[in-house]
Amino acid sequence: MRVLMRPYLPRLLTISLASMALLLPTLESAANAQSILRDAETEDFFRDISKEMIVAANLDPNSVQIVLVGDPSINAFVTGGQNVFIHSGLIAAADNVGELQGVIAHELGHIAGGHNVRFGEGAGPATNISLLSLIGAAAAIAVGAGEAGMAILGMGTAMAQGKFLSFTRDQESRADQAGAQYLGKAGLSGAGSIAFFKKLQGQEYRLAIPQENEYARTHPLSGNRILALEDIYRKSPSWARPADKALNDRFLRIKGKLIGFVDEPPRVLALYPESNQSVPAHYARAYAWHRSAYADQAAGEVDKLLAVSPEDPFFLELKGQILLESGKAAAAVPLLREAVLKAPNEPLIMTLLGHALISTEDPKNAAEAEPLLKRAIARDRENPFAWYQLGVIYDRKGDEPRAALAAAERYNLEGNAKGAAANAQLARGGLPKGTPDWIRADDIALVAADELGKKKRR
Repeated sequence: MRVLMRPYLPRLLTISLASMALLLPTLESAANAQSILRDAETEDFFRDISKEMIVAANLDPNSVQIVLVGDPSINAFVTGGQNVFIHSGLIAAADNVGELQGVIAHELGHIAGGHNVRFGEGAGPATNISLLSLIGAAAAIAVGAGEAGMAILGMGTAMAQGKFLSFTRDQESRADQAGAQYLGKAGLSGAGSIAFFKKLQGQEYRLAIPQENEYARTHPLSGNRILALEDIYRKSPSWARPADKALNDRFLRIKGKLIGFVDEPPRVLALYPESNQSVPAHYARAYAWHRSAYADQAAGEVDKLLAVSPEDPFFLELKGQILLESGKAAAAVPLLREAVLKAPNEPLIMTLLGHALISTEDPKNAAEAEPLLKRAIARDRENPFAWYQLGVIYDRKGDEPRAALAAAERYNLEGNAKGAAANAQLARGGLPKGTPDWIRADDIALVAADELGKKKRR
């Protein structure tokens, strides 16, 4: 599991506590980037549990991306194209795969409904009301009626807020209904969706959030949503169908490793004590020990996993990662080679192997790493660490223009416009004009220059 920063992801304003929300992007972006957690096993799992629902929504599974955000709150949202963002806290709170699928189905309802695109339909009328109230207030104040002017302004603001909140509640209800359809078409029970809504309702009760009036809320009351959805779900032939056991086992694995990665080690060891010898518990403790710099204990937990499933690519990946990050790159290489063989389409594992090969300082291993990293980037261009590793290879070979281009790609992904511009210009100056690499360097230089210009104007 890796942490990446996505600076191009807008900062998100949560306007409803613990909700499955369509959140509103603010004007701030790069300085308030969200941390994105990248993990080959988790991303593979997301694809498998969502594919049938995506098809049911008449969307292309290759175009919808489900992204894990490092955030302890219970939330999910859509923004920017066909991307579903799931907070790590939501997975930690879910009990089974059905609950997670219910959340994803709801978010797909937002995408299929074009709610992100139609945001202006709600914001526009609300803004018009606010502007009209501002004009009326100014006129009243100008003729000496100051108190009346302030009253007009306050009334206009309340009306604008009410209109906008009504719009968002309608979108949430539509996403609920659409999500229920997608679950049904995919042959999945809505029981998990109902269970998760009840979790949210329970949290609202604990926090004493009023349940009587929807007017000041972005979402319908959880109780009303449960009643509306349960009626639909119970009519579905899939209502009583149990969750797929294999998928649920994978969910519990994902949950264990995620908790081990994001929570403080003492809490992880309390949640998954030594008496718990399940796969999720070994996974969680392996990450907790590794984060605490107890490499031997971490490796011991993974060895227990490998004893059960010696060919599991993700167990092999974790053992290789522990060895590599403990300064034992040569020992990590064969494990990671085996992981790539068992999971040949996982660019994150390819990148980790490339890193291990480079770290051995063996020229033969560097020769193996270069085509491997190029293969990884061809499958996933949005991994700055892969570009960094490829840049190291080019630099050692003395290929300064391509090393600069790799650095420009990396800085571009990290939101460092200054670094991207400088390296793109360096690459452009040393590459044959008109070649694909030169064109790419030119593109990055232009984008970075535009971003720097915007920052300067701000």
